[in-house]
Amino acid sequence: MSEMSEKWDARYRDREASDAVACSALSNNIHLLPGEGLALDLASGLGGNAQYMARQGLKTQAWDISTIAVEKLNQLARREGLPLQAECIDIETAPLPTKRFDVIVISYFLNRERMPDYLELLNPGGILFYQTFTREQVDPSGPTNPAFRLARNELLHLTGSLELLFYREEGLIGDTTRGQRGEVMLIARRPC
Repeated sequence: MSEMSEKWDARYRDREASDAVACSALSNNIHLLPGEGLALDLASGLGGNAQYMARQGLKTQAWDISTIAVEKLNQLARREGLPLQAECIDIETAPLPTKRFDVIVISYFLNRERMPDYLELLNPGGILFYQTFTREQVDPSGPTNPAFRLARNELLHLTGSLELLFYREEGLIGDTTRGQRGEVMLIARRPC
């Protein structure tokens, strides 16, 4: 077991998959999901995004480094009869499976160097939902290391090969007690 998988196993040991929720980039834009297809929750943790997509009828896979999170998510899927299969995959260093997906959701995970590999997992016409932390923050939530936070408009550049459908990054403009602060949301489509 790697040091990284031990870290994430410790985080998920005392939490339940049933408590996991989908990111707002996905849940607030459900109308953009296809009626059918294959979906992936990348760096899924306890699979809030995966559960959400499976409940919408998408055949869903969830990949995460934590064996504990994967086991808990698979147990929930079996118990509820969801079209969902979680796999323990180190998406930061291991070769990725050669599967292609109609929808990929990435939330609160960032690996700039592997972004082209993740985008290659999208089928032509496939949609990416992405939400994570920015360096412009108004509260202490999220990672303290700026390497794990995106600079202003950086996500646009990392996903520049895709067709933009939705983008939200409010920064520190206006009333910072309101709105979606400290995070960026993007929905984009791989050209056909």
